[in-house]
Amino acid sequence: MQRYFVEKIIENQNITISNDDYYHITKVMRMKQGDNVYLCDGNISVVGSIIEITKNEVILEIKEKLNEKKELPVSVTIAHGIIRKEKMEETIEKVSALGASIYQPVEMERCNAKFHDDKLDKKMIRLNKIAKEACEQSHRTALLKVLNPISFKNFLKESSKYDLLLVAYENTNPEETLKKVLQNNKYNSICILIGPEGGISEKELSLLGETGFIKVSLGTRILRTELAPVYIMSVIGYELEA
Repeated sequence: MQRYFVEKIIENQNITISNDDYYHITKVMRMKQGDNVYLCDGNISVVGSIIEITKNEVILEIKEKLNEKKELPVSVTIAHGIIRKEKMEETIEKVSALGASIYQPVEMERCNAKFHDDKLDKKMIRLNKIAKEACEQSHRTALLKVLNPISFKNFLKESSKYDLLLVAYENTNPEETLKKVLQNNKYNSICILIGPEGGISEKELSLLGETGFIKVSLGTRILRTELAPVYIMSVIGYELEA
């Protein structure tokens, strides 16, 4: 069955779907009255059955409440030095499917791309739409949130809210692996920073160390910046999911 995220699910109340999801249900999937879908609001998951299709809306009734365990046991924030549009979109799609909770673009010294203020709102809508579709396709019960880009200075200030702070750095001792760090710590939230295509500068690395970030190796091979988050999420999923 198809899965759709909705704003709020209230027991014994019908659910209305419109806009892009309405188009997907009616034009792409060509569903009809009586067809069932999964519906999630980030907390509650149900099976909904289509009872009416109007010109602009699909109306569904709740048939069954589900007890799903789809999410990782820890909240993972992928902090990423800003990269080019197509690579960022690809990264967001993949880490959404692999269970990340937040994607935080960070303005760093060696970024070769940036967000333009006059196009920020439009770009954020697109990125969050990509995340939503990936979460639906992978049958998650929570959405990945793509946050507005943040300066490196402000990123360091906000990092105190996480239980575990990591930075992927290619010159780290290969024995200091992500796997090793995950096995030796207990936490509810992780933030891991990946540098942009130009890498992390020595100044940034020093400031990260002063802030409490632990350097981790992603193995003996050098990974592209858009591939590193996928590797990271795969390792976290393997190590922490039962």
